[in-house]
Amino acid sequence: MGIVRQEATQKEELEEFRRMLLSCAAVNRRKDGDGFGGARESAIPGRGGDVLDRMVCVTSGVSYHGIAIVNQLLVNGYSVRIIVDNEEDVERLREMETSGEMRLNNSVVEVVMAKLTEVESLTEAFDGCRGVFHTAAFVDPAGLSGYSKTMADIEVNTSKNVVRACGISPTVRHCVLTSSLLACIWCDNSSDEAPHLIDHKCWSDEAICVNKKLWYALGKLRAEKAAWEIAKANGVKLATICTGLITGSDFYRRNPTPTIAYLKGVEEMYAYGLLATVSIDTLAKAHVRVFEEMKKTAPGRYICFDKVIERGDEVERLAAETGISAASVTGGASSSGRPRYELSNAKLRQLMLRPRRCVNE
Repeated sequence: MGIVRQEATQKEELEEFRRMLLSCAAVNRRKDGDGFGGARESAIPGRGGDVLDRMVCVTSGVSYHGIAIVNQLLVNGYSVRIIVDNEEDVERLREMETSGEMRLNNSVVEVVMAKLTEVESLTEAFDGCRGVFHTAAFVDPAGLSGYSKTMADIEVNTSKNVVRACGISPTVRHCVLTSSLLACIWCDNSSDEAPHLIDHKCWSDEAICVNKKLWYALGKLRAEKAAWEIAKANGVKLATICTGLITGSDFYRRNPTPTIAYLKGVEEMYAYGLLATVSIDTLAKAHVRVFEEMKKTAPGRYICFDKVIERGDEVERLAAETGISAASVTGGASSSGRPRYELSNAKLRQLMLRPRRCVNE
């Protein structure tokens, strides 16, 4: 039953991808009709010239998270190469290529099949791309809606491979990796020395993640740490975005594995003021903006969330959207007496508020 659900979800995401392309095409036509068609060549600040000079790569591009990033990239004038990992998806997407659905004015969408488990395969897929967005959008290989310790190991290894391939590629200049807020918040709160401000400088404690069997948090934590280590060793300019629980239209049904896995330990997160969400649109815009910022500043970490779940109506809404009970979030008891933490996304918020400036490579 789980496998059937996974296959149905894959087909649904392909249809969503097609709708996204049609929407982008409609936007482009409106701009052309308004006399802006000639401006598309320079849609990216400071960039003109050939389409290939604006090519970036997105791993797991036909996923809930990946589609949103691809959409934002196309809206901002980038051409996108999407990595998929099975022949069936490749064939379906190549039908769209042949029909012309993947060409939007001066932007192009390409599809390649590559194995995230093989550095050589990824290096070939990245050839000609200026940047890579590693979405780390995984599903359970067994087709079940869960995230096991084995999946955590897979996530670590694939993130290592992606960053290694970026270092080998002669064309890739920047890499943006999607991490998680869970890589920042799980620390020892019994100590008086524990920080009460959680920001981009904070890291979760691996031992706590293991002891509580928080495999999703462990996978994101280890994957991000490994990515930073390899990036520094290989001269890769890396940025990581530590995202809250990703929400949006029908998010639980379309993105079940990460949603269920993220909510492991939800009672503690809520009690400590650390249960945060982010809309998929906000997250996708943040990815593009951080990528553009990397051209003129040092790489770094960013925390990304829209709001912290605190009120009863917010709990009820989250419970209704995910199928969990409100009592499982709140614990059915008062959290008074427990320390409350402050989450800060100030670094990203300040970046998003700044006007986009022209950047020449």
